[in-house]
Amino acid sequence: MANPLPSLSIAPLPTLGFWAATAIVVASMVGTGVFTSLGFQVAGMPSIFPLLLLWIVGGVVALCGALCYGELAAAMPRSGGEYHYLSVIYHPAIGFLSGWASATVGFAAPVALAALALGEYVQRIYPSASVRGLALIVVLVLALIHSRSVRLGGRVQVVLTTLKVGAVLLLIGAAFWSGTAVVLPATGTAPIPGDWALITGPSFAVSLVYVSYAYSGWNAAAYVTSEIRDPQRTLPRVLLVGTLLVAALYVGLNYAFLRVTPLAELNGQLEIGLLAAQRLFPAPLARLMALTIAALLTSTISAMTFAGPRIVQAIGEDVPALRFLAFRQPGSGVPLRALGFQTLLTLGFVVSGSFRQVMVYAGFILSLFTFLTVAGVLVLRQQRPELPRPYRTWGYPLTPLLFLLLNGWTLWFLIRQQPYESLAGLATLLVGLPLYYLLTRRATA
Repeated sequence: MANPLPSLSIAPLPTLGFWAATAIVVASMVGTGVFTSLGFQVAGMPSIFPLLLLWIVGGVVALCGALCYGELAAAMPRSGGEYHYLSVIYHPAIGFLSGWASATVGFAAPVALAALALGEYVQRIYPSASVRGLALIVVLVLALIHSRSVRLGGRVQVVLTTLKVGAVLLLIGAAFWSGTAVVLPATGTAPIPGDWALITGPSFAVSLVYVSYAYSGWNAAAYVTSEIRDPQRTLPRVLLVGTLLVAALYVGLNYAFLRVTPLAELNGQLEIGLLAAQRLFPAPLARLMALTIAALLTSTISAMTFAGPRIVQAIGEDVPALRFLAFRQPGSGVPLRALGFQTLLTLGFVVSGSFRQVMVYAGFILSLFTFLTVAGVLVLRQQRPELPRPYRTWGYPLTPLLFLLLNGWTLWFLIRQQPYESLAGLATLLVGLPLYYLLTRRATA
């Protein structure tokens, strides 16, 4: 039986409108993955059609997930994302494990990774710059901005995301209209002999892991539900519009990369955006574009810095032993202690640099909980048919079933092909389970 919907002990401050919440979704998604992962995909699949199909499939998965999350968010309008949904649908322990994973891995590690990527891009232009020093400064400055007020953080996010989308559109437009030599094969984007073998083979599955990581963040607005004005009406639109916009940008951007940069030059490279910019613009403008891409990563860091602490804060509301983390700053409503907790974890990742395999490691953990959450749409329809649902998933039940099929296939492949990262992810969860029972037992005592 589903757990009752919890009431909030601390009144939320709904100050985010449609555009601010959409900016959080877009900024959370458009980040490290799309500017770094294409080279790894080319290494396994040196063919245009499968490469573009990857990003289309990734967009379909993200869109199906967003449609399902929209129903849950409208039916259970409270910040916390998967933590809140899984606690209600399954058991508070499952929700706690999701929150534990998000608090320790899901936000802090990708924020650190994006900050370090920013430092790497800047160092390519200014070799004397310190990668870790820049990463630390950016993380601290954005944490300070988001500690001031929810409204200020939302406005900053809109500005940064607008700049990010503008820069991506500039790259796409330049690839089509700059007069740069096109390096696509004579067949263009059409499939060629051997493509279907690539699509059904292990290389496609490996690459889909990277693409899924690049699309991660489509559910970011669900973490700040309580701070969105009229969330039952606004949030489903935010998730849908944000995901569709990013999917279009991703397919267009990767087509632009492939249109002007030879596959051999992309093979195994990280600085995909810089390689394309060097072919599209004169040297000074190419360097400026590299700095612009670094600035784009600032938007990603900002979005995750805003959304992540809301999970920690929601856990603090529900677990008495962690109540201190639920503290909201009087007046501004910022979950200050939760923000400080995530910032400290992020700084630790930046300094230690111990997360080289974070893309697969974090991807496995987060995919597992999105799988359970989307399955929860089916479960909740059976357990709580009377629950008011201002928004119902479009295409139900095919939409959640398609998501579960593709996501489950990826998880199965990860367990078989990447056992070390998968086991490390499961170990992280196993650490959280005794912690949950210890904390709840202390609260009962």
